[in-house]
Amino acid sequence: MNISYNWLKEYVDFDLTAQEVADALTSEGLEVGSVEEVQAIKGGLQGLVVGEVLTCEPHPNSDHMHVCSVNLGEGEPQQIVCGAANVAAGQKVIVATLGTKLYDGDECFTIKKSKLRGIESNGMICAEDEIGIGTDHNGIIVLPDSAVPGTPAAEYYNIKSDYLIEVDITPNRADACSHYGVARDLYAWLVQNGYKTSIHRPGTEAFAVDNHDLDVEVCVENTEACPRYCAVTVKNCTVKESPEWLQNKLKIIGLRPINNIVDITNYVMFAYGQPLHCFDVDMIKGNKVVVKTMPKGTPFVTLDGETHELTDRDLAICNAEEPMCIAGVFGGKGSGTYENTTNVLLESAYFNPTWIRKSARYHGLNTDASFRFERGVDPDGQLYALKQAAILCKELAGGEIAMEIKDVQSSKIANPIVDITYDYINGLIGKEIPAETVKSIVTSLEMKILEETESSLKLEVPAYRVDVQRPCDVVEDILRIYGYNNVEIPTSVKSSLAIKGDVDKSYKMQNLIGEQLVGCGFNEILNNSLTRAAYYDGSETYTPEHLVMLLNPLSSDLNAMRQTLLFGGLECVAHNANRKNADLRFFEFGNCYYFDKNKKSDVIIPGVSNGRDLEVRKHVLDAYSEDYHLGLWVTGKRVSGSWCHADEDSSFYELKAYVLNIFARLGVNMGAMVIAESKNDLFAKAIEIQNRGGKVLATLGIVAKKMTHMFDIDNDVYFADLNWTLLMKAIKNNKVSFKEISKYPAVSRDLALLIDKNITFEEIEKVAYATEKKLLKAVRLFDVYEGKNLEAGKKSYAVNFLLQDETKTLNDKQIDAIMNKLITNLQNKLNAKLR
Repeated sequence: MNISYNWLKEYVDFDLTAQEVADALTSEGLEVGSVEEVQAIKGGLQGLVVGEVLTCEPHPNSDHMHVCSVNLGEGEPQQIVCGAANVAAGQKVIVATLGTKLYDGDECFTIKKSKLRGIESNGMICAEDEIGIGTDHNGIIVLPDSAVPGTPAAEYYNIKSDYLIEVDITPNRADACSHYGVARDLYAWLVQNGYKTSIHRPGTEAFAVDNHDLDVEVCVENTEACPRYCAVTVKNCTVKESPEWLQNKLKIIGLRPINNIVDITNYVMFAYGQPLHCFDVDMIKGNKVVVKTMPKGTPFVTLDGETHELTDRDLAICNAEEPMCIAGVFGGKGSGTYENTTNVLLESAYFNPTWIRKSARYHGLNTDASFRFERGVDPDGQLYALKQAAILCKELAGGEIAMEIKDVQSSKIANPIVDITYDYINGLIGKEIPAETVKSIVTSLEMKILEETESSLKLEVPAYRVDVQRPCDVVEDILRIYGYNNVEIPTSVKSSLAIKGDVDKSYKMQNLIGEQLVGCGFNEILNNSLTRAAYYDGSETYTPEHLVMLLNPLSSDLNAMRQTLLFGGLECVAHNANRKNADLRFFEFGNCYYFDKNKKSDVIIPGVSNGRDLEVRKHVLDAYSEDYHLGLWVTGKRVSGSWCHADEDSSFYELKAYVLNIFARLGVNMGAMVIAESKNDLFAKAIEIQNRGGKVLATLGIVAKKMTHMFDIDNDVYFADLNWTLLMKAIKNNKVSFKEISKYPAVSRDLALLIDKNITFEEIEKVAYATEKKLLKAVRLFDVYEGKNLEAGKKSYAVNFLLQDETKTLNDKQIDAIMNKLITNLQNKLNAKLR
């Protein structure tokens, strides 16, 4: 939220700089994102001065231009060519002198000496829209005769520099969603830090009912959703532009002025945190306002022209016939104020935050009003805000307050009462804070001390502090005003011993594998677990029926929980590739989520329902599950631009090596794993690493072209999905052990095998390890040949076998016996032949 430094000073007295204010707010929990010097008008009217047109002659080479002599207050009069039809001698005007920068949106241009149709011009006489003080372009600005030539335009229009303080409001700090709310916090900080200060806001003594000519009936039918609704009418208003001071306040914080009535409601909201709405009374059918819900499916057109269907949980502000607003969220077409509006009804209400939040999310309508209502506004602030708005309508629009305030309140929200002891405060903070300091802080935060003893306080917390309900909440408030930095770091640490569990082991292994992957050139990514459900359309492996869908998604791009990490990584690949960074290695740890309607279970629970002795309830959570996964993405060049190595594309075998290295680092027994072809339709070709029980620990392969085309990725992408949850179970009982490196040499033997083309190296491995389980240490494929001089349908594999006895040196007789047995088994089981 944007806070104006000058506006803030209207409510609390201080002499701090804008940066010092930002530091103070951050220290007490209202974190400041930035501090920026701004002007209400872009450029601050620098270089613009009041001028006096001394002479005005027709341009000799133009039928609409004039050559003017202009007095700028000092020096010789300047010759300026002007094309405005209303320019005349004797006028006081606004002149952009040479070097002045003028802005048109984001575009900027500089006034330079130039020739217009052959006549030299040394400046520019300006219209309203050219300098940003208005939108009129029918002619130049003509000032009153009292204007003094040479006066800077910023001084004439009273344009002052301000500082915009961007405060990041956390969801619990609804009370700080206004300038006065921030001022309250700053006041408490100033008091605690010894500054002389006071806090104040305008009174409402000027509010008075002028007549009773415009009475509107107010009826609240749904008191749960609307505990309080206040309204007042103001008649004979003149809708026009707001005065400069009001426009400037709104422009500084990034709001566009609309008209005086609408600007007043926005001003009150950003000043005091209470959203208001203004209705044209003449458009309120039946002269009646009814606060209620409408039947499900009721059509409703909002101010922006969009049609929505109301639900039976949308609170509506209605007239006698139809809804006019979605309460606290958005106004309806015809519910606002227009140029011909003369009579207005001002609304100030307290709406149930839950109702507003659900309606705003359901309809995708997020406004400044809903932002405040869904967090909880001050339940006692409606009358003050309404009176301030009505007073301003009288002052700025010439209106008359035409009825007594209608204040319909079903129940008053009580101020929370909190009992707290000094021992509890000191124990939670970790430092003993003097009782007088504690009392000073709570009173500066507008908490009332109802009872006091030597060891405790009974506090009444103002209702606008919706986040302060418990003793620990009060301690948090005390600490943030006292200052976190004022609590010293202790010299001793008090802790309790805990046994490491599975989660701790998983975290440790994640860090270990993450470091290993970073060392291999990978970068870690972190994607949202919310994803686009459309990614899963047509998938057989990850069907849309198994998606965990969101009830009230923020958008169609974030409407489901991911079933796989793949799509988030492809988004990152596409983002980088579009920025000329196509050689990528990514990894990500994250949860994947699944829904299986067949796993919903009926649980019988003792009870009484509809005269029966048993009640059947659905345990809907049984249908939902989640697993932790590790994803790897490899694409582009493995080697690029090296002086000592030719460019080389990434490949599936590179990815496979990374996966097997992860398994080795984790201590997975690959002898107990099965490698099989995968039928996953997200891949063009893939393999699976399964345990003996058939559960898939990893799937890796080349991503299908239809997937990469969906993300406009040109290069092949290699992806591996490791089920981290299953991997942790596979190594749960692993124990770290070691043995000495053998003192005895290993023996290496090679065989060139002629085999059928459909035989894989995996089958050769299986036969070899089944033949010799004790002395065979490794089987490696080091050459593959297919081509001429071989029988049709055959290929040649060159395979290396490593033999070693860790207790003695192998002799030729033993080695030959093992190799003969290997050859015999390969011939019998795979029809292999020696070349």
